[in-house]
Amino acid sequence: MFADNKSLPPSYSLNISVLSQLFNSTTNSYKYLFFSALLDILERNLFDYQPIHFRELVIEMLANAWYPHVFFKLSFGKQDQISLKLDRLNIQSGKEAITRKDVLISIINGYDVDDVINSLMRYVPFRLIRPFFAEELRGIKDGEVNSSIIMLSKNCFKKKKPLYCFNFENYKLVDNIIVHPEWINYIKENFVILKGWVAWEWLNYMQKNNPNSPNLARKLFPLVQRKSLIQQAKYWKLIMEKQPLKCIYSDNILDKHSISVDHYLPWSFVAHDQLWNLIPSIHHVNSAKSNNIPASDYLDKFISLQHQGLIISSQILPKKKWLNYIDCYLSDLRINEPNDLLKLEILMKAYQKTFKPLISLAQIQGFSTNWHYG
Repeated sequence: MFADNKSLPPSYSLNISVLSQLFNSTTNSYKYLFFSALLDILERNLFDYQPIHFRELVIEMLANAWYPHVFFKLSFGKQDQISLKLDRLNIQSGKEAITRKDVLISIINGYDVDDVINSLMRYVPFRLIRPFFAEELRGIKDGEVNSSIIMLSKNCFKKKKPLYCFNFENYKLVDNIIVHPEWINYIKENFVILKGWVAWEWLNYMQKNNPNSPNLARKLFPLVQRKSLIQQAKYWKLIMEKQPLKCIYSDNILDKHSISVDHYLPWSFVAHDQLWNLIPSIHHVNSAKSNNIPASDYLDKFISLQHQGLIISSQILPKKKWLNYIDCYLSDLRINEPNDLLKLEILMKAYQKTFKPLISLAQIQGFSTNWHYG
């Protein structure tokens, strides 16, 4: 999709070929997070020509990394330190409610992130723009690269037009980047394409480190507002009008007027609202379950409740509407015929075959997999 510089919009005055090389030979998450943070800050600042402080960049990077690491428990790679930085900050309080990135940034801004700044900004801002000076840096010792990039970015700012330069010539004093005005204009004009490009590169990197994670693309970026579960609740309420249902966790009879729709495998793991993973439950029970995966002894109850729902819905819904509801069951559980969903033995086997590897993966990623109510 974004394989080379031909995928990025051309420019008569800027080196787009070098821009396309920013993520070549990348072994950790820092460059992706830094460049994405830079784009987000420029957009928020309405593409103003003001310097951008390292602290602002780091907070943006931590906010972008928080969702995949803390909320979705993804790996950034064995040698990557960003997850350790987030764990030490322990930005966990009320994490279920942080669905807006601006709120998360405000929370992180209240933390002492000096150690993170000193660590992440030691190399990333300098090495990111290294491709702009590949010829000049050939043969330079690694310990001298950062200082050389500072001088080159300043001295060649008008001629080579690197993405940015720095506010001081002394490496130890540098704490701001100054984005080249022509690059700001280019980013402004092509913002959506550039965001798509870095998202694609970020997805490819994370896919290597999380090869078995379901719906990975939906777990890499700040959460958008969760979709309403009105239709899914409506499905279960129709069933409850025909037959009383019990909460599989508490064994209490469910009241159709006050049900809570529960993701059996938590949303933060599966990142979808498919009906085959949703059941009605009691509000306080669902809250207690939170982000945990139920213990194995609940699984048969869950499948039986799903089977009960499928049987009743097949009897009360018009065929076309029922087929629309069950389409996700057929595709995701890999069941061939609609009528096979009505056979408990087939449904049991399909769920067990689907859930067993998912639950094992969830456990590896750090989700609690032995939750009991009460």
